[in-house]
Amino acid sequence: MMASNRWLATGNYFTSYKEEQRIFFTRLDQSVMCLFILALFVWPMLIEVDNKYMLVIDNILVATVAIIGLNLVTGFAGLISIGHAAFVGIGAYTIASFARVLGDSHVLLTHAWPVMIFISGLVGALFGAIVGLPALRLKHLYLAIATLSFQMIFQWTINFMDFFNQGQTISVGRVSWFTGTVSRSQHYLFWYYAILVVIIIAGFSVRNLLRTRYGRCLVAVRDNDRAADAMGMHPGFTKVYAFSLAGFLAGVAGALNAYLYRGVGIESFTLHASITYLAMAIVGGLGTLHGSFWGPAAIKLLDLQVEKLAEWSATFLPSGMNLATALRPLSFGLVIVLFLMFEPRGIANWWRIARSYVKLWPFRY
Repeated sequence: MMASNRWLATGNYFTSYKEEQRIFFTRLDQSVMCLFILALFVWPMLIEVDNKYMLVIDNILVATVAIIGLNLVTGFAGLISIGHAAFVGIGAYTIASFARVLGDSHVLLTHAWPVMIFISGLVGALFGAIVGLPALRLKHLYLAIATLSFQMIFQWTINFMDFFNQGQTISVGRVSWFTGTVSRSQHYLFWYYAILVVIIIAGFSVRNLLRTRYGRCLVAVRDNDRAADAMGMHPGFTKVYAFSLAGFLAGVAGALNAYLYRGVGIESFTLHASITYLAMAIVGGLGTLHGSFWGPAAIKLLDLQVEKLAEWSATFLPSGMNLATALRPLSFGLVIVLFLMFEPRGIANWWRIARSYVKLWPFRY
């Protein structure tokens, strides 16, 4: 019984509502999470990883920040957003705008980079709130088209304006830390730790949000906005702040992406990227926080394996046959269809089943 044993739980037994809303149900859960976070910080000191693979890991972490935001608006609030890459691009181009006006090595960009990342998030939140305004009157497919229009407008604006170098790369300077300017050899490792800290803060913030009445409003509006309205909630305001929160996290992800690649180009924020983000959220598990971690890892690792398969096949296939070009969209589409058909709740459901099995071992069912 959970009330008498805080380390092991044999069922969902709660004596108060406060107990049910705890972040960790048992001390065992809390200890495992602390050890897992510690392991995430320690392993790069023990295992040397090539820069190529460290970049892949950094990309997964950046996508995770963006997917946490997308899960808020699509998974928890039930609002379809097809323009999430544009929100990420807003954050990245906020950094690029400062680089164009002040210079790519200005002290604000190189030394006050945490502040710049936060400002990028705020700009993303502002655009998220503006794009969320149609949600006051639109829903389902019509809202999806509205977010798609924002994606198109964003791409057209970036490609048209000279200020944004018409979508060509705008460079961003190398950042500094307490030990001085981050060197090229330490670049990806440094951003691994920086992005990891952002993910931990974002993860616990969203988990706490979902425990509050504002978080429960998101789920209530998703399930039935008329019933939520009848119970005293404001569905319109809830939808707008869901878009705003998603825009904030997407803006932070965009700024991290700009610093990670030391440049900003439109090719990272196209409609294809938006579809990829949506696929990550579906594969990971919509409406679950930890699904935001599984989805980016699964899609990025799949992409890496397809790239390896294409390189291997190039050793015996004719040089004119570009297998990678065909395999990437094929494998990507196949994975999405299979998940939608056989596991619409995503990898998060596999994690739930595995946890239930371990928790009840050896009395499995």
